[in-house]
Amino acid sequence: MKILVTGGLGFIGSHTVVELVNAGYDPVIVDDLSNSNIKILDQLTKILGFTPVFHELNLCDETAVSKLVQDEPDIGGIIHFAASKAVGESVQNPLKYYYNNFYSLINLLRLYGHKPLNFVFSSSCTVYGQPDVLPVTEDAPVKAAESPYGNTKQIAEEILRDTIAAGSKFNVIALRYFNPVGAHESALIGELPNGVPQNLVPFITQTAIGKREKITVFGDTYNTPDGSCIRDYIHVVDLAKAHVAALKLMETADFKGYDVFNIGTGKGSSVLEVINAFEQATGVKLNYQIGPKRDGDVEQVWGDVTKSSEKLHWKAELDLNTMMASAWAWEQYIAANPL
Repeated sequence: MKILVTGGLGFIGSHTVVELVNAGYDPVIVDDLSNSNIKILDQLTKILGFTPVFHELNLCDETAVSKLVQDEPDIGGIIHFAASKAVGESVQNPLKYYYNNFYSLINLLRLYGHKPLNFVFSSSCTVYGQPDVLPVTEDAPVKAAESPYGNTKQIAEEILRDTIAAGSKFNVIALRYFNPVGAHESALIGELPNGVPQNLVPFITQTAIGKREKITVFGDTYNTPDGSCIRDYIHVVDLAKAHVAALKLMETADFKGYDVFNIGTGKGSSVLEVINAFEQATGVKLNYQIGPKRDGDVEQVWGDVTKSSEKLHWKAELDLNTMMASAWAWEQYIAANPL
């Protein structure tokens, strides 16, 4: 079955392409290269032994998406990653986030909406804001978002629910995942941020390799054991496999309509714990400093993943040290083989 993977040359998308092939699917990649690198297609070729089909286009362009539908009429499923994704940037440039993240989704729903499709949406734990109870379950109330990025995920889920309620032929699963980190075991693909990293782990690895002078830990006075923010970090390969599990669930006769799942490890780690884990896994000491809190950051969040285990038959398998070691292997690879 052909699966359209939007944002398929990005961090999570590229790893999901690999896992789709491993599971017997035929991925078709769409990416506008605004936050990715065309050379990742070559890296995927090295891993897979063939070059996946690739279309370069912006999903906000209705004409381009219409042509895609004509060029790829036998798509059986869609995994939608393509979106602007940095919390801090969204606070500074909210209109970019509302435009990119809504138009791309709506164009896919409208222009592919004439046929039955299984649709996996890349959602986020940011929909929960700062939960009242931890670990947070899928039944927790969706609070006012802490950032425009989080708001786009909340509203996108509403768009999907409303579309299903209106009689869409789609089946939809929204995966509310936590903080993806790490890299493929081959070290041929990993997180490749353009410019200054917006996420913790690539900033750690770039500091370790000498690209950055030091890491700033944004706040050490939160109500957490060591004062730094707590997140549920999940290995990107485990996360990629969850998308395959979601597709397989929607292919069963038992599934119809819309559902949401938390995708994480079920365990929170603080920023300082992640820094320590990196040092332990790699033997590299990091230069870091404590800075002020950052607008839009949630104090602490980690997920209850019972539902994913029971219904998706999926669970995270790779631990934090493995995440750090694989991220470091990837950073060393791109230092020696610039992309």
